[in-house]
Amino acid sequence: MTVSIRPHHLLCMLTYLGKGYTPAFVENYSIIVQRLNDGEPIALVDGPDALCHPMLSEPCCHCRNESVRNRDRTAANDIAHALGHSVETGDSFVLTGQDIALLRNAFANGALRKACEGCEWHDLCSSIARKKYRGCHLAPPD
Repeated sequence: MTVSIRPHHLLCMLTYLGKGYTPAFVENYSIIVQRLNDGEPIALVDGPDALCHPMLSEPCCHCRNESVRNRDRTAANDIAHALGHSVETGDSFVLTGQDIALLRNAFANGALRKACEGCEWHDLCSSIARKKYRGCHLAPPD
């Protein structure tokens, strides 16, 4: 199986500590991160993904907004630059420990933060990066 992930959620996962919008969202997120830690491949999607699933029935769900799609495009470009290869909708790959290290380094030095502008979690994620990602759940094997 593969886990559907939109590009900006790759950034969100870098700092995931088990916090989120709702208990159902957090439970789902934790399961997905564990699947990635176990080596399950990611399939990049355009639009709502596996993480969005618990939010899709919410009346104010932002997952389908054009602003979020713009965030995805920005994130994909920055992630591609950090990893040194293209990152596009339809790509499928296994996230490695080396990938996470490259992305976290780029995130901490600001190279991956354009997609985070205006995000309500920005300050929390910045704090987590400053603390060297201690306690973060995403830790795939090499």
